[in-house]
Amino acid sequence: MTTLINQNPIIYEASAGHSTREWREEDDDENSTDSIDAQEIFDLIRSISDPEHPLSLEQLNVTQRDHIQVSDENNSILVEFTPTIPHCSMATLIGLCIRVRLLRCLPSRFKVDISVRKGTHQSEHAVNKQLNDKERVAAALENSHLLEVVNQCLATATSGGVVANIIKGPAIVN
Repeated sequence: MTTLINQNPIIYEASAGHSTREWREEDDDENSTDSIDAQEIFDLIRSISDPEHPLSLEQLNVTQRDHIQVSDENNSILVEFTPTIPHCSMATLIGLCIRVRLLRCLPSRFKVDISVRKGTHQSEHAVNKQLNDKERVAAALENSHLLEVVNQCLATATSGGVVANIIKGPAIVN
């Protein structure tokens, strides 16, 4: 039997559901660029399963809407997450799941940065370096066992505000 790292995590109530966005005329125009906001990013990642517990990242308060910054004009997104404990060995895997979810769902124009919130993990610098290094991420996703774990965590993720093109494997779909 595997010993859990955080045997008794605090469970938070998930918000009532996904936000809704008003339909706009330009939504039918295939040549227009869809604007993305922090709520839409949160809706994409909130239901990712924790690798250790049968709970979502939102239920464990790992992801929060207020810890997401989106600059649609600069095509950049920053997602900060909070591990449940300061020595969480799953922090890199959680960050990888968030990164893969966003890479699979967002237009390729976005530069996505994923990081552990400052002061919430004892190895935050090392984790952040791994999560934002393209070669390390690509190498991790070539590991079939690791990819299977990531896909299991993402299997419960709902599409939220963006129509998600989710596929198995490390490929990025726009």
